[in-house]
Amino acid sequence: MKKVKITVMKTARYDDLIEKYENPIAHPCDMREGQVFVANGRKKPQGFCESAWESLSPFVMVLAHGGEDFYDGWMKNKRSAMLSCNDGFRPVSFLVEAMDADAD
Repeated sequence: MKKVKITVMKTARYDDLIEKYENPIAHPCDMREGQVFVANGRKKPQGFCESAWESLSPFVMVLAHGGEDFYDGWMKNKRSAMLSCNDGFRPVSFLVEAMDADAD
C-alpha cells in the first residue's frame, strides 16, 4: 500500500456566515497553508481534522491502493486529487497525492 501526502493548499474563513449562523465553538479549524500530512492507509494522520478526514479518506484509500485518474482526466496528475473539507464556514482545500513506494 502506498503512502498518501496531503497538503493544505488554501484556507478560507467566512466571518459573515459564522456571525449569522454558527454557534461559538471551542476549537475552530487550525489548518495552515503549506501544512503537510502523510496518510498510511485508512489511518487518519495525527493532528488531522476529523471532519476533513471524513471528506478525504475515500480518495486517500483509492490512491493508497494504486487507483488513479478520478473522473476520467479531472487532474493533470492522475495520481492526485484536489479536495476540500465540508466546513462551509472555514473551507480548506487539500492536494492529495500518492507517494512513490520508496518516498518517506
